[in-house]
Amino acid sequence: MDSDPVRGVDRRRLLGWGGLAAAGVAAGAPLVGAGAAHAQAARADPTSGPSRPGRIPPATRPGGAYDRFVAELAAQDKFSGVVLLSYRGRTVLSRSYGMADRERGIRNHRDVAFNLASASQPFLSVAILQLAQRGRVTLSDPVGTHLPGLPREIAERVTIHHLLVGTSGLDAPMPDWTRVFHSRAEVREYQRWWIRQATLVGVPGSSSNGHLPGSGVGLAMAARIVEVVSGLTFWDYVDEHVFARAGMRGSGFFTRTQWLTDRHIAHPYMRQADGSRVDAVRHLDRGSVEPPVEGRNPGRAFIGHASGDGFATAPDLARFADALRDGTLLDRPWAELFAAAKQPGPAPTSFDAYTMPVSIIGDQWVFGRGGGAGGVGANWTVYPDSGWVGVVLSNYDDMPLLEICLAEIEAVTGVRLDPPEGG
Repeated sequence: MDSDPVRGVDRRRLLGWGGLAAAGVAAGAPLVGAGAAHAQAARADPTSGPSRPGRIPPATRPGGAYDRFVAELAAQDKFSGVVLLSYRGRTVLSRSYGMADRERGIRNHRDVAFNLASASQPFLSVAILQLAQRGRVTLSDPVGTHLPGLPREIAERVTIHHLLVGTSGLDAPMPDWTRVFHSRAEVREYQRWWIRQATLVGVPGSSSNGHLPGSGVGLAMAARIVEVVSGLTFWDYVDEHVFARAGMRGSGFFTRTQWLTDRHIAHPYMRQADGSRVDAVRHLDRGSVEPPVEGRNPGRAFIGHASGDGFATAPDLARFADALRDGTLLDRPWAELFAAAKQPGPAPTSFDAYTMPVSIIGDQWVFGRGGGAGGVGANWTVYPDSGWVGVVLSNYDDMPLLEICLAEIEAVTGVRLDPPEGG
């Protein structure tokens, strides 16, 4: 097991089921140093502390501590991508580093779309909640209400809520990470086949299920419910009702063909055993050597699906957060339900929500999602109490995503979280 907490166990937590909201708190990291003092002061005096509305912490500004930290990583070729900090809809910091496509000499910039890996899963949750808001589904519906042909124990006992919160008890064979897909139709048929392989191995609704190796099949089920109820493919529904409504013009579930031809989509660069990096989309025969995505190449998928591999620009992810806040995507009660804690997480101040974690950091709620794949590292985080949004998008798979996320927390909230010790 990797002994480096940033590149090992807790990097798995960050990329596999989480994001910045889970990276520090869910790892059991304590408040230390000046961060603890800030948190204590905020509790004692509600007008103080850098997380309070109306105040722009110096560390978040251009030239501030966070900006300098990321710039140093980029100077050492440890980071390639975009970081963004937004406060109440206004960009405070936006930086771009490295190349989006080395072969064509295209640099990363704020309007380049990056693969999100698992960080695109909450788009599925929004889609389901939109249908629930319209009365087309209820979260307590057993999945058999909408999906015929499932085994009776799944059809009658597993609900839509269970699928989204990760407590379905379902497992299935892991996807074939070496398979190269060639069309949307092939991907869609594979997803439908995968659903039929699901078995019930836990008690639906029990937090003891954990996140089983094949539990992503539950997200495929939820996406299929979106298709059955709406009459659209999952991709078309999200394009029309999430991306378009939120003004996310640079985002989408792009195909490998688009990835190869569109100058506004970053190519992922996977670390190899000899220390080099190769373009994943142009080398489908290669995989990453980085944990926890060893052997994987996102370009093989042709197009992503419910469990990951959507694309977004950094400003679009800030727009997504704004559209949640102002009622564009969901009416306020449903938006609050989207980000509400559903069950306890692995640490006292972390919780599971729908397809993402939420945490209490210092004196405020934080929610968001991280993801990683070969040549991909991504994280977006919303601080709803203070109006901040943070985005980290990279086309390297070996960059220190957890360290950057913890630096973002400290810049925005004043709370310092130690990286966890050991593996």
